[in-house]
Amino acid sequence: MRHYQVNRPEETAMRRLLQANPLNPTGMILRLAWLQGLLRDEITNLTWEQVSFLDHQIELPDRNVPLCNEMDAYLRQMHDRWGSLSEYVVFSERYKKPMQPQAISRIARRALDSVGQTEVRLLDLRHDYVIRNLEEHGWSYVAHVTGIEVRALQAHFTPYVAAAQKTARQEPPQIDELKLWKLLQAEKDSSVGLAIWLTWQEGLSGGEIISLTWDQVDLGENVLRLPDRTVPLGNTVRRMLLDRQADRTLNEHVFLSSRAKKPVDLPRLSSLVRSALIRGGLDGVTLRDLLISGARTREETAIVEWIRRKGPISRGETMDLLGVTKVAAYNRLRRMADEKKLVRVGGKYYLPGTVVPPEEQSAAIRAYLEKEGFAYRQDVAEMLHIQSRQCTVILKRMVDQGELVQVRQRYYLKEA
Repeated sequence: MRHYQVNRPEETAMRRLLQANPLNPTGMILRLAWLQGLLRDEITNLTWEQVSFLDHQIELPDRNVPLCNEMDAYLRQMHDRWGSLSEYVVFSERYKKPMQPQAISRIARRALDSVGQTEVRLLDLRHDYVIRNLEEHGWSYVAHVTGIEVRALQAHFTPYVAAAQKTARQEPPQIDELKLWKLLQAEKDSSVGLAIWLTWQEGLSGGEIISLTWDQVDLGENVLRLPDRTVPLGNTVRRMLLDRQADRTLNEHVFLSSRAKKPVDLPRLSSLVRSALIRGGLDGVTLRDLLISGARTREETAIVEWIRRKGPISRGETMDLLGVTKVAAYNRLRRMADEKKLVRVGGKYYLPGTVVPPEEQSAAIRAYLEKEGFAYRQDVAEMLHIQSRQCTVILKRMVDQGELVQVRQRYYLKEA
């Protein structure tokens, strides 16, 4: 099997090139290869008829490639400029004919050399597109938009994706919930709005959304009956589904394209959601980020409600509540503590404002003893709003450090 040697371009160098070539064939060639992953022959033969601005995609013979927002805006601008001159997207301005493949390679080579990318080939720009999308969307999505089988992708690109994942961010971007709520209000009657609700509030993945059929929707019981679980419906999602019931006679799938009334595929759904999020000021947020953020919010809400009903929570109780492992439960609690959503005292976690935080406990105990003269363990526990057993550890430490004196069951400040 032929090995793919990928010489990935520097992003800063590519951005300089695109900025320097906004309205010429060089800029078009580089963008089609780097931003959309097209092969040289596909660039050569691409016509404006294949660019669907309505569906935000390039329609090639073997696949459809969703347009990123940057490319969508660029192609609209270039269509206004070039569309009446030639049916081809890339053409010779001098001869008014489609540009030959060799000429496209020469143009790309000259441009890349000009910014020091001498080892990078035109094909490497497509490969970089493949790797970037593998990092963000996974194997199935990239196979769909590139026409490369998953097995071949894994054989050629696994080393590059694995290397990139070592430095990739592990945390999803912070979701500005105010902006998201405003976007959902603006999209309350659209398929995009329903998709975002189902992902963020109900925990459906993109694959589950595009596969959702009307026989899985039980509006009588207000649930979605998925193959592996039953999902309760919130009032907003129920209303949005009720408004779409007319589509039941058109197709068994809930999500249909607006024009052809056919099931929407995952690349198209991702593109629509991404465009809406950008319009709403949520740049850099993906459908997957919404899924992770929504799941995190639901878990945190469950933990907070548990504490309000039953008192401080431990790692073991979190394991049982969320159905996760010991390590996962610890990570959830630690993250909430780091974000000041919980306060940890020993092995228990409290809501902020309901307990004296650890960094203030010694000072609070000293102030109490200065006023009262002495205290029993239960007195200190009530003053700190913690459990008596936890108080034992704190008092013992202060005694060991010479801050307090214990006389039987009473604690005093050590005299100076």
